[in-house]
Amino acid sequence: MAVSEEECSTARSGAPASTSRNTHYLAKCVVRGSAVLHVAYGRLRSPSSRDIVFGKETSIELAFIGADGVVQSICEQSVFGTIKDLAILPWNEKFDAHNIQMKGKDLLVVISDSGKLSFLTFCGEMNRFLPVTSVQLSNPGNSRNQLGRMLAVDSVGGFVAVSAYEDRFALFSVSVSVGSYTIDQRIFYPPDNGDTIAGRSFQKPYITGTIWSMCFLSNHPSKEHDAVLAILLNRKGASLNELLLFGWNVREHDLHFISQYVEAGPLAHNLIEVPHLHGFAFLMRLGDILLMDLRDTGNPCCVYRTSLNSLTPSVEETDVVEETCSVHDFSMDDEGSNDAACALLKLRDHDPMCIDDEDCNTKLSSRYVCSWSWEPGNSRNQRMIFCVDTGESFIIEVSSDFNGLKVNLSECLFRDLPCKALLWVEGGYLAAIVEMGDGKILKFENGKLTYTNPIQSNCPILDMSLADFHDEKQDQMFVCCGVAPEGSLRIIRSGINVEKLLKTASIYQGITGIWTMKMKVADSYHSFLVLSFVEETRVLSVGLSFTDVTDAVGFRPDVCTSASGLVGDGWLIQIHRSAVRLCLPTKAAHSEGIPSSSPICATWSPSNVGISMGAVGHHFVVVSTSNPCLLIVLGIKVLSTYQYELFEVHHLRFQSEISCIAVPQNYFEQEQSCSYVNGRDIKHAESLPRGVHIGNIIVIGTHRPSVEVVSIIPDQGLRVIASGTISLTSTMGTVVSGCIPQDVRLVLVDKLYVLSGLRNGMLLRFEWPTASWMNSSELLCQNYSGSSYCGNAYAAMSEIKANYFSRGMSTASSGKFGDSFPIDLQLIATRRIGITPVFLVPLSDALDSDMIALSDRPWLLQTAKHSLSFTSISFQPSTHVTPVCSAECTKGVLFVAENSLHLVEMVHSKRLNVQKFQIEGTPRKVLYHSDSKLLLVMRTELSADTCTSDICCVDPYSGSVLSTFKLEPEETGKCMELVRVGREQVVVIGTSLSSGPAIMPSGEAESTKGRLIVLCLERTQNSYGGPMAFFRKAASFSQRSSPFRESVGYASEQLSSSSFCSSEDDINCEGIKLEESEVWQFRLAYATTWTGMVLAVCPYLDHHFLASAGNTFYVCGFMNDNPQKVKRLAVGRTRFMITSLTSHFTRIAVGDCRDGILFYSYHEEGRKLEQDYSDPSQRLVADCTLVDVDTAVVSDRKGSIAVLSSPDRTEDNASPESNLTLSCAYYMGEIGMSIKKGSFSYKLPADDVLKASDNPILNVDLAHKIIIVSTLLGSITVFIPISRDEYELLEAVQAKLAVHPLTAPVLGNDHNEFRSRENLGGIPKVLDGDLLSQFLELTSMQQEAILSLPLCAPDTVKLSSVPFSPIPVNQVVQLLERVHYALN
Repeated sequence: MAVSEEECSTARSGAPASTSRNTHYLAKCVVRGSAVLHVAYGRLRSPSSRDIVFGKETSIELAFIGADGVVQSICEQSVFGTIKDLAILPWNEKFDAHNIQMKGKDLLVVISDSGKLSFLTFCGEMNRFLPVTSVQLSNPGNSRNQLGRMLAVDSVGGFVAVSAYEDRFALFSVSVSVGSYTIDQRIFYPPDNGDTIAGRSFQKPYITGTIWSMCFLSNHPSKEHDAVLAILLNRKGASLNELLLFGWNVREHDLHFISQYVEAGPLAHNLIEVPHLHGFAFLMRLGDILLMDLRDTGNPCCVYRTSLNSLTPSVEETDVVEETCSVHDFSMDDEGSNDAACALLKLRDHDPMCIDDEDCNTKLSSRYVCSWSWEPGNSRNQRMIFCVDTGESFIIEVSSDFNGLKVNLSECLFRDLPCKALLWVEGGYLAAIVEMGDGKILKFENGKLTYTNPIQSNCPILDMSLADFHDEKQDQMFVCCGVAPEGSLRIIRSGINVEKLLKTASIYQGITGIWTMKMKVADSYHSFLVLSFVEETRVLSVGLSFTDVTDAVGFRPDVCTSASGLVGDGWLIQIHRSAVRLCLPTKAAHSEGIPSSSPICATWSPSNVGISMGAVGHHFVVVSTSNPCLLIVLGIKVLSTYQYELFEVHHLRFQSEISCIAVPQNYFEQEQSCSYVNGRDIKHAESLPRGVHIGNIIVIGTHRPSVEVVSIIPDQGLRVIASGTISLTSTMGTVVSGCIPQDVRLVLVDKLYVLSGLRNGMLLRFEWPTASWMNSSELLCQNYSGSSYCGNAYAAMSEIKANYFSRGMSTASSGKFGDSFPIDLQLIATRRIGITPVFLVPLSDALDSDMIALSDRPWLLQTAKHSLSFTSISFQPSTHVTPVCSAECTKGVLFVAENSLHLVEMVHSKRLNVQKFQIEGTPRKVLYHSDSKLLLVMRTELSADTCTSDICCVDPYSGSVLSTFKLEPEETGKCMELVRVGREQVVVIGTSLSSGPAIMPSGEAESTKGRLIVLCLERTQNSYGGPMAFFRKAASFSQRSSPFRESVGYASEQLSSSSFCSSEDDINCEGIKLEESEVWQFRLAYATTWTGMVLAVCPYLDHHFLASAGNTFYVCGFMNDNPQKVKRLAVGRTRFMITSLTSHFTRIAVGDCRDGILFYSYHEEGRKLEQDYSDPSQRLVADCTLVDVDTAVVSDRKGSIAVLSSPDRTEDNASPESNLTLSCAYYMGEIGMSIKKGSFSYKLPADDVLKASDNPILNVDLAHKIIIVSTLLGSITVFIPISRDEYELLEAVQAKLAVHPLTAPVLGNDHNEFRSRENLGGIPKVLDGDLLSQFLELTSMQQEAILSLPLCAPDTVKLSSVPFSPIPVNQVVQLLERVHYALN
C-alpha cells in the first residue's frame, strides 16, 4: 500500500512542481480504533447467540468469546458520530411477536452526539447493525444540559432512562407493535417549556447538579408507579452525593420525586441494581460498598456494608503488577483538555494531559470499585465480580432465603492492572478491559480466576514508522502502543494475519495443481497431499514429516493430475487426461490401508476422447470432455472383495465446452449439524430452491459463458435446473472479455448461491430468484419420510447419498421437475480482484466455509457476508493453495509461491493483524534504521534507578533490546529523527531536563531546559557466544525442535527467507554466520543544553536539520560533515510553544499550540529564516507533514485533519500576513498523533484493464503521495489523493449513501455535519471512504437503487454545479475496487 517517505523516488530529488493544490482526498480507516469505552452482552444475532458489544469512540464492534477463550470479531461498523453510552434492551416475552426475525433478539440502545436515542438490531444478511427506531432527545452536540450523557435500561426491557450531564433526565416506555419497536410513552424531568407529555405534577427537589449514576429498581409494579428510577446526584458545592428515587406512573403521565438518602462518610460514585432481587442496589463509595434496601421506596436504608480498605490481599503474586497505571502524557506537554482522553478517563479527578505536575499523579488513599459485572444466567444466587483501583478482583454474592439476606465476599481472586470495564459471559469467561493496554480474557472456575487470552488493543498509538521490511513485498507499520507498564512495540500489517510455519527450498517448478485428501470421510485430519506437475504426480503423507507415498497410494506418477479426491472411505480418485483411476492405498501409505503389498486400482477411460477436467463427490465422479462437450457421471460397483468397477451412469451434452466443475462435499460440518437442526437458527438453511437437493448437485462453468447447476435425477439422468448467463459490459458500453468461469462453488449460508471466479480476474455471485424457494422442512423430509435420520440434516444427507449410489443410481426416487425450462439465476454482485484467473479454495468441506480467492494475490472470501466481501491475506502472491489440517497444525494452509511450498496457519479470527513485543516503559518514538535493519525506539517512564528514559535498538524479529543509550537520571526524551551526515545516518534527539509542564495556559513556553543530542550508530563484529550475538541467535535455535516452527516473537517471519539451520556453522535465517553476527552500538557524538524543552526535530535539505526549543527553532548543520560539530545557522521565533517541525525541499512548516501552521523559507546565502505564510485559523497542532513545497497536512487536538496550501505564486506578495488557503478538511473524531507521508508501492494489476477503457476518470496518477494518520485511540486512517473527476463522481455517490436507509449513519447523525465539525462552512470536504466502502457490500440491485435516488434535500450536501445525470454502477464499482485493492 505505502512505503515511507524516505523510500519514495522523489524524496531526494529537486523541488517538484506543486501537484496537490487542486488534489482532492479520500479518507479510509484501515485499522479501527481499539480503545473500548463501553461493553455490553446480549442475544443480538439470534435468541441463542451470546454476543459482546464493544462500544468505541466512533465505531461498534460485535464479537463473541469462543470455547477456547479467544475473542472473535463478527463485524465492526463505523457510526459516523461519537458514542456516549450504550446498553442492551432485553427481549420481553410480553412484546408482540409479529416479526419472526426479531423475536427473542435483544436490541442495542445507543446515545450519541446526534442527539438521538437509537435502537439498533443486528441484521445477519447485511452483517451490520440497522436502526429500528429513534427518539430525538436534543440538538446534535455535546452540551452539558442536553439529554444524551448516560443510559439506564430496565432489567425486563420495558423502560429506558436517559440523563444529561447536569440537571435533566427523561424516561421512555418501550413496546412492540405490529412487529416494530415503538416508544409509546415518554416523560421529561424537569419538563420542557410547552411539553404536553411531561408529568402533571412535580414535587421538589428539582435536580440541580451532576448526575453521576442511575439505575432502575426491579420492584413489582404498584398503583403509585410503574417504574422506579434511582439517581446518584452531586449538587453544586456539596461534599456528599445524594441518592434520589423517582417514580413514574405511566397511566397517569406522572413522574414524581419519592425520597432521598444521604449518609455522612465517603463520596458515593456509582449505583448498581441487584438483578433478580427486587428492590436492592449496591451503592459504591470511596473505600466501602453499601447494600441498599429500596423495596420501601419511601424509606431507603442500608442493610450491609463492607470496607474496601480491609479486603484480603492477593495470596498469589505471580500475576501481580506492582505499579498501577498512572496518567500519562500522550505526546506534547500542554495542559489543554482532550475530549478523547477525557472519555477514556471518565470521572477522574486529574488532567489527562498533565504528566510533569507532581499533583497530577497523586493517588487516593481509599480504594474504590472501578468496574463490575454480574454473573449471567444465575437467578438464585446473585454473584458480582468487581475490580478495585489497585487492580484486585473480588466476588460478592447476594442470596435470599427464609432466614433473610446473605452477603458473602471472597478473597482476592486475581490481581493485575485495574480494569476499566468487566463483562461476565456464559461459559465462565470474563472480558477485562484495561485502559491504554491489552485487555484480558479470564476464566472463572473452581473459585479462581485464571488468564487465558488477550483482548488486543493498539491504543494509544504514540508514533509509527513505515517500511517494506526485509523486502517481504508487503508494507508493515511499526507502532509505539500503550503506556507503562503496558507499553509495547507492535507490527501492523494489512489484511488477514497468517503465522508462517515452514518454507521449503525452491525446487517445486511447474506445479499445476495441489490437493489434500482424507483417508475417511469422517476423519478430522488430512492424510495425503497431492502435487501435480506438468508431466508428473507425487503423493505425500501429511504428518510430522511429508513422506513420498505415491507408489503405496496407487496414483500414476507419470501423468499430470487434473483432479483428485476421496470418493468413499479408503477410496481415492485420480483424474488425468486419459483416465479416471480408483485407488485403495496400502498400510504402507496409511495405517488404515488395505493389508496388501500393492494398492488395488480400477480404471475407466472414455472412448476416443480425452478428459478435460473432473471433480470428485461422495460415491460418484464427474468428468468432462471437450469434443464432444460431455458431462459424464461415473458410479462405483463392488464386484467382490477388493474388486471394483468404475462405470458410466449418465451423461449430458452441452453446446459449449465446460470450463470448470465443482461438486458440493458436505452439507455442513459434523460439529455444526446438531445445532443446525436443534433450533440454533433454522434460518441458517431455512429455504432452498425447489427441486434442489444438495446430495445430487453439480455446478459447472461453460465457455458460453455461463454457470450451470445440474441435478442428477436417478430415473431421468442429468438435467440443468438453473443457469446464469455471464454478460458484463464496461463503463464505455463494450463487452468485457475473458468472462469464462475458471472456478465455481456452491455456498449455503442463510440461502443457497453460486460463486464463480472468472479468467479475467473477476468474481461473481449468482442467486436463485425468490419465487423458486421452498421451506427447509420440505428440503429435509421430501421423499425421505421413511428415513430414521429425518431429524438430523447431516445424518439424513449421509444416508441418502449412501443408499442412492450403492444401488447404482437406478432405484432411488426424486422430486419431479416437469418440463419447465431451467431457472435463470440472478447476478447479484460482481467484483474485480485482479487480472489473472480466480481460483476458489474452501477452507473446509462445509458449504458455509469461508474461501481463499486466489488471483494476483490471495484474498479471504467471507461467505456469510452480504453480497461479496473479501479481505486480503497477508501473504505474497501465490499460484496454488490448499487447506492442510493435521494434528500439529489444525488450521494450516499450503501456498505455492516462487517455486516453494509455504505452510502457514490462518488466524482470520484474530481481531487485529498485529504482532506485539512487550517493551519496558512507554515507547514514544520509533524509527526504522535501514542500514542495520533495526528499530530505534525512544522509551520513557522506565523503572530503572539509573535513568527513566533511554534510546534503544530493537531486533524486529524477536523484539529483543540489543543496545541502549541511557539519558541522564532526570532527563526525559521528547523527539528523535534520523539525519544524514555524509554517507551515514545519525540520530538527533531532543530532551527535557525540567519537571513540570512545558506550556503556560496562555500557550507560551514555560522557563525550562532541554538537551540536543547526536548519536552515531556504529557496526561492530561480535564473536559467537557474546552477549549481543545471543539475541540474534535465539530466534533461529528455538525453531529446531519441531518441523512446524512456532511463532515466537518475530521468529516466524525470519523463516520466510531460508530453511532449517542444521548446525551452528550454517548460515542462520538472516543469511549471517552465527559466530560473525553484527552488533550495532550507540556512540555519543554531540550534546548541548538549550533554553527550553527540545520538542521537535526534523531533517532539512539532506545535510541540515531543524530543532525547536520553546517558541524558538533553529536551522542546524554539521561542520565538514562531522557529527561531533553542530552549528546553529539561523534562528526563527513564533509567538507560542512550537509542537511540530517538518520540511520538504526548501519549505519549512512550523506548528505551534495556538497559531497553527506557519510556512518559512531558509535563505542559505544570508542564513536567514523568513516567514512566508500563516494559518488562517487558530489551531493546536498535534502533528504536520508537507506533501510538497506548497501543501501541508495538519492534525489538531480536536480531532480534525486539514489540508493547507499556499496561494498561487502569481498572487504571492511575500507578506508575513499572507494566509494559507484551507483546501479541504475532515473531522475524524479522534486525535491524529502522528502523520506520515508515503506512496503506492506497486502498480495495481487492474490498472491496465481500467485504462483500456480510455475513461479519464479511471486513469489515476499513482505518483501522488498518500497521507497516513495514527490516532490516540489506536486507529490508522489513510488519505488517498484522487482527481477532480473522481471526486465529483464519488461526491454524488456519497451524498446518496448518506441518506439511504441501508447505508446512512446508523445513529442518526447528519454525515455532512459530522465530517465538517470544527471546520468553517463552505470548505471542500475530504470524501469518506468508510461510507463509500459500504457501496461495495451491496448487491447490484441495491447499488442501482441507491444511485437512482434524487437529491432533493438542499441541506443534505452541496454538490458540484454539474447537472444531475445517472451514475453508472460499473464506473463507481471499478473506482472503489481500486481503492479497496490498494488499501488491502
